[in-house]
Amino acid sequence: MMAEAARKQPPLPFLGDRKPMSQDRAPHTLVDPAKAGLRGRCPRCGEGRLFSGFLTVALRCSNCDLDYAFIDSGDGPAVFVILIIGFIVVGLALWLEVTVGPPLWVHFLLWLPLTLILSLPLLRSLKGLMIALQYKHQASEGRLDRDR
Repeated sequence: MMAEAARKQPPLPFLGDRKPMSQDRAPHTLVDPAKAGLRGRCPRCGEGRLFSGFLTVALRCSNCDLDYAFIDSGDGPAVFVILIIGFIVVGLALWLEVTVGPPLWVHFLLWLPLTLILSLPLLRSLKGLMIALQYKHQASEGRLDRDR
């Protein structure tokens, strides 16, 4: 009974004529989401490019034609980058301050470039990973069940 109700749901207005990710039935081999996401590749085929720019997600896969309209990584990658890189940089800055005690300009000279150098590649990798995991687990926006 619930399967019939799920099949008869009206199309989602924001998708237009495209199918939601949960209706993707394309016959592709299973792709490791960690490998595909960290490399910036398509979560379905593992070959096409996921990004059209540094952090801009492409419209669709150039290899398997997967529509990337479902993608919404939100703030997750940025939060993980802040926590991981913040732990490393703050720990090193505290260690340097306690052991050497350099002037403030040395801290700025060391930690600002290091933060940027570590954060930018990690942000792209984590965004790709979160998108690939979102695809694998068919994560979507939460909805209320009105049938009960």
